[in-house]
Amino acid sequence: MVVGGPAEYRADVSVEGSTVRAKVGVWLPGFGAILALLATLAIGPSSAARPAAAGSARASAAPSAAGAVAARPAAARHAGSVINRSPAPGLGIRRSGSSAVPVALLASRTAARRAVVAPLGKLRAADLFVLSQATLPRGAVKAISRLSGVTVAEPVDAARVRVNGKITAMLGVDASAFRSFAARPTASSNRLWQSVASGGIAVSYSMGRLDKLPLGGKISVAGVREQRLRVGGFGTVGINGVDAVVSASVAQSLGFPSGNAIVVSAPHANIAKLAGRIARHLPRNAKVYPLVSQQNASGAAGVAGVTSTAINGYPTLSTPQLDTMLRAALSRRGLPYVWGGSGPSVFDCSGLVQWSFAQAGIVMPRVAASQALTGPAVPVSQLAAGDLLFYHTDPTAPNYISHVAIYLGHGLMEQAPEPGMNVEVVPADVGAEFAGAVRVDPGIAAHVGG
Repeated sequence: MVVGGPAEYRADVSVEGSTVRAKVGVWLPGFGAILALLATLAIGPSSAARPAAAGSARASAAPSAAGAVAARPAAARHAGSVINRSPAPGLGIRRSGSSAVPVALLASRTAARRAVVAPLGKLRAADLFVLSQATLPRGAVKAISRLSGVTVAEPVDAARVRVNGKITAMLGVDASAFRSFAARPTASSNRLWQSVASGGIAVSYSMGRLDKLPLGGKISVAGVREQRLRVGGFGTVGINGVDAVVSASVAQSLGFPSGNAIVVSAPHANIAKLAGRIARHLPRNAKVYPLVSQQNASGAAGVAGVTSTAINGYPTLSTPQLDTMLRAALSRRGLPYVWGGSGPSVFDCSGLVQWSFAQAGIVMPRVAASQALTGPAVPVSQLAAGDLLFYHTDPTAPNYISHVAIYLGHGLMEQAPEPGMNVEVVPADVGAEFAGAVRVDPGIAAHVGG
């Protein structure tokens, strides 16, 4: 039995002795991810090895914790069930009081004296991101702040560096001001932002847990210059592809361009029109991009799909493309999970999706939250082989889409689960952490991924 309604095209793929019948039938241009922007700003002696475009279909490892799984969905509880609706388990981290953010104690009294952070004020939506390869002109932040619809324009430093040898998108920030752009659990963690202010590094929840970084210990961070920084906490800021945050002074010591980026909050503005107005205050090499990877057409955060419109009638993968993608994905069963792995022999969850679609000539973005915008939402009742299933598994950013799996039909899905496990086929999970399903449209995927 296949979960789903009528199909426009069909393709058969063998899965462990059974047949998966794939349906096809989707929509409109998506949005670019911040990781693709920062690909042009890798700094340090190792930057020559980075890929030219982080969103391109490739097999190199440019890790992003936003696309890594924070907890694998659970198997079906009852034999014969088609879709598992029970809650997927988390990583079982210990929480301190009401906080879900893993943090380390400040290293010393000296660090504590340096850790002066203002109390959290009103949470801000990060709606637009301005990025340049060099320091932005004086007055740019003030001019953008004065534009109609803009509530906050916060300058930051942005670049890609190597963290324990892996290329990582990082921001240098004023901890007091920038914390309001994070999801509430991360934003509320005084100790995490105190660790940043005192010279430490905060990494995303997925990067910290899945790459097994030592909370409270030191890791190598290599920009133009290399330093060993203390890991103060695991907290996802919710900007796609950004996996680490340091203070502006630490960013400068690593060789970041100073003030080369701006995070803009404009929750009630027309984002496309505002981006055009902002561009007029910037040099030619600066770009303005929407940070709307967490929103669908209705504006709801953390929901998969670029529209809730019915899926019938929209273009999607052809039968040969679908057949090739599914066969490629199934050929990876048994290969190990590695955070940041993009194939062909190691994978994280979104790396498996990107690699599998690439074999069919489909360009996909690298991170799960962006992959969730590569087509329209699909109701569970209409799931078909080749659809993507998305999950919220990050307690530090509960609305952030942090895991993806490939639906195979017959109530089965394929996923790269977590460290110590291999790519596997398991019962599909639409439990408490399920964020929705998407049917990939190649045109939308190329726009989001490129």
